[in-house]
Amino acid sequence: MTGDQSPQRPRDDNEHAAGANQGWTAVSYLIGGIVVWGFVGWLIDRWIHTGGIATAIGAVIGAAGGVYLIARRLGA
Repeated sequence: MTGDQSPQRPRDDNEHAAGANQGWTAVSYLIGGIVVWGFVGWLIDRWIHTGGIATAIGAVIGAAGGVYLIARRLGA
């Protein structure tokens, strides 16, 4: 009865930490790409006076690059 129970495996906090680290890595790639390429777009806007179009394009390119890096780093 009580002696028949198999011992429980101790919970490993490192498994949860690894998942959290991957999540923070994904978030930082995405935000970093948007910020960096958005800034590059903003600089181009200031240089050729396009009225914000280059900033938007830079942010979209940064988001796409962030998704690419996430898929490459954390994918299968």
